[in-house]
Amino acid sequence: MASRTRKHSSTRHRSGNPQKRHAAPDPRTQRRLGVGDWIGAARLRTLPLAVTPVLIGTGAAHLADVRFHWVLALGCLAVAVLLQIGVNFANDYSDGVRGTDAYRVGPARLVGSGRARPRTVLITALVFFGLSALVGLALVIRTQLWWMVLVGAAAVAAAWFYTGGRRPYGYSGLGELFVFVFFGLVATVGTTWIQSGVPFSALPQEAWFGAIAAGLLACAVLLANNLRDIVPDKAAGKRTLSVRIGKRGTQALFTVFVLVPFVIAAFLALFYPIAWLTMLALLGAGPAILIVWTYREPRELVVALSVTSLTSLAYGALLAWAFVG
Repeated sequence: MASRTRKHSSTRHRSGNPQKRHAAPDPRTQRRLGVGDWIGAARLRTLPLAVTPVLIGTGAAHLADVRFHWVLALGCLAVAVLLQIGVNFANDYSDGVRGTDAYRVGPARLVGSGRARPRTVLITALVFFGLSALVGLALVIRTQLWWMVLVGAAAVAAAWFYTGGRRPYGYSGLGELFVFVFFGLVATVGTTWIQSGVPFSALPQEAWFGAIAAGLLACAVLLANNLRDIVPDKAAGKRTLSVRIGKRGTQALFTVFVLVPFVIAAFLALFYPIAWLTMLALLGAGPAILIVWTYREPRELVVALSVTSLTSLAYGALLAWAFVG
């Protein structure tokens, strides 16, 4: 009888409205939340992934139009960064109300730790999504590239359904695919298209090569994150790609994702010699790969994640310089 009662209680805990099943935060804890807590929840270590495609895309746009369109470039940067922050808060909210964060190893989240009300975090995510959409709409009006409205809507939808909705694709092992598409192809090529003013079919091939590189590095960061959480994700029923392919498979795929961009850079260096300088970013890529293969505690992978993110930023800046130079 006691066993059945405990089972019934567990079932009730995981059913119904997720916001109702999440423990209400202590009001005293709420008052202690400061600006630093919200900045931490924005996950600044992931923001370079939003900057990298804009840098590469801007450099590639210079190949089609030698003029620099700084306002458009800054607009693209604002869209990417605001969307990234929105994704981070949306993930905090969705994982928190599902109870997934109760199993996590990494830094505590606002909702999962009970330090912030789910509704407050949700509103924060929606505000950043809205700001990103407003800047994106301004870019569309300025450039008359009306197809970008659909692209922007798809990006926001992808950001939300990563961990939100009834069937989040991030829980089904598709996170890396969507990250590659939106943080690689869409962000980079979209930036080039907006600034170059040429037809889509006439966009420089360099934008596509750079987009692939940016997307792979972004996927590597996600893999490091999911490798860290592989055990708790299994416990939470979250079937990420890392859960599906296991520790060794994730380590191997991470290595491929980090190194292939440098193969691309070596090829581009045949035409743009400055691109050889991207190899300096291996100073970060190498230690990240070493940590992924030799870590003893999952928390060590937070360092690998941060270093890979900064490697992406350095890579993007140097490749953009190669295109401009």
